[in-house]
Amino acid sequence: MGITITYLIITVYSISLLLIFFYSLAQLNLLVNYLGHKRKNKEAPKYNLLDPKEIPYVTIQLPVYNEEYVMERLLENIAKIEYPKSKLEIQVLDDSTDDSVLDTAKQIAALQETGLDIKHIRRTNRQGFKAGALKEGLITAKGEFIAIFDADFLPSSDWLKKTVIYFKDQEIGVVQTRWGHINRDYSTLTKIQAFALDAHFTLEQVGRNAKGHFINFNGTAGIWRKECILDAGNWEGDTLTEDLDLSYRAQLKNWKFKYLEDVETPAELPVVISAARSQQFRWNKGGAENFKKTVWSVISAKNISFKTKFHGVMHLLNSSMFLCVFLVALLSIPMMYIKNTYEHLGWIFEATKFFILSTIILFVCYWFTYKSIQGSSLDSFVDYIRIFFTFFSVALGFSLHNSIAVLEGHMGKRSEFVRTPKFNLNNIKDSWKGNKYLTTKLSPNMILEAALMLYFLFGMYSAIPLNDFGLFPFHFMLFLGFGYVFFKSLFARA
Repeated sequence: MGITITYLIITVYSISLLLIFFYSLAQLNLLVNYLGHKRKNKEAPKYNLLDPKEIPYVTIQLPVYNEEYVMERLLENIAKIEYPKSKLEIQVLDDSTDDSVLDTAKQIAALQETGLDIKHIRRTNRQGFKAGALKEGLITAKGEFIAIFDADFLPSSDWLKKTVIYFKDQEIGVVQTRWGHINRDYSTLTKIQAFALDAHFTLEQVGRNAKGHFINFNGTAGIWRKECILDAGNWEGDTLTEDLDLSYRAQLKNWKFKYLEDVETPAELPVVISAARSQQFRWNKGGAENFKKTVWSVISAKNISFKTKFHGVMHLLNSSMFLCVFLVALLSIPMMYIKNTYEHLGWIFEATKFFILSTIILFVCYWFTYKSIQGSSLDSFVDYIRIFFTFFSVALGFSLHNSIAVLEGHMGKRSEFVRTPKFNLNNIKDSWKGNKYLTTKLSPNMILEAALMLYFLFGMYSAIPLNDFGLFPFHFMLFLGFGYVFFKSLFARA
């Protein structure tokens, strides 16, 4: 190995480790914010919904696309929302191209006969995808406030009463609620997805919101002030995460966002790895696209503090951390050999401690978010240790897939908005097989994932002749992670 390549590997490896370390420090700061946060919801100005004059007009938008398995459940649930019918409008923004359109139309007609103001809005094309549908619906929306729910979300009947009241503060542009998970315990895959989302909806959303830093509307289970949407420039479909895009444009124009950790809105997690793959790809590519689109506006903004800028940049870089993790993983084996070849470079390997420290920081941060939902008993902590390392291993296994998404986002490669298939599954007895929306194609990335599984097996073996077992646990987790993703992708197909 040439000395130039050696130093290049060391440089890329060290920079990636430092970026991961800065990310973990940002998470630690959010934990401090989270723990110091005192709920002020009771002190906030609120609409008095007992006074008819204070009840605002609300439009509920339901953007859907080929949702045969969950449409009936969605509409039945939304019809139970407790709110004066004279102040409520429901828009079903249906871009579907399959037979579900007919059943949806029949169900909507039946609900209209009950006196519910519900409309079936169809477009001739999917221009702008979800953002385009929301924008089209906004043209005719009667509501001063716009609540949005994806097809798999099931808000409680009193959801509007718990959320719309906070818009009495004229500076608030968005009220976002915490996602719940109706099928959290369905499988290992759903458990680790729930684990990751819980960390976002507690540590990150509360931690940022508590100090006035930028947070994001999560695409669903929240309400927008219509004036805020229009003032921020309306929905745009030039990124795959239109929710993050509009959130930052709104906050850069001084709109405040309010996050309600105590209001849970249950939803369904993807139960098949191909569905989780498509969702992860969209979220991570969209995050990178938004970094490219928005980061300079955040850095150059004169109306926000340095700390808010720092957290904003780290927030926009969230998905790019997968690329850093993947580079650290990929280069860790060459680094082992460099360490045992060039003894005078031994001091550089102190950088590895940054990764260990980052892992410890994340372990502590995620424990506080986990126990806020699952409890803090000894059994809960034991379960937490198991789920944390399972999550960590599988996240490593997704690092190639997500890194490709991030690179495409940073390079500006355009791609279609691929919806996440819904299943209407609540327990292990329900089967996902036969779902007509599932792709049966194998991802070409699987070949690389299989190769990486063997590559990290070689990394584990290399520890023996080199007598260097410092990275053995890391390579073992990588081996398990890529093995899990590969075999699940190979066998869990419709």
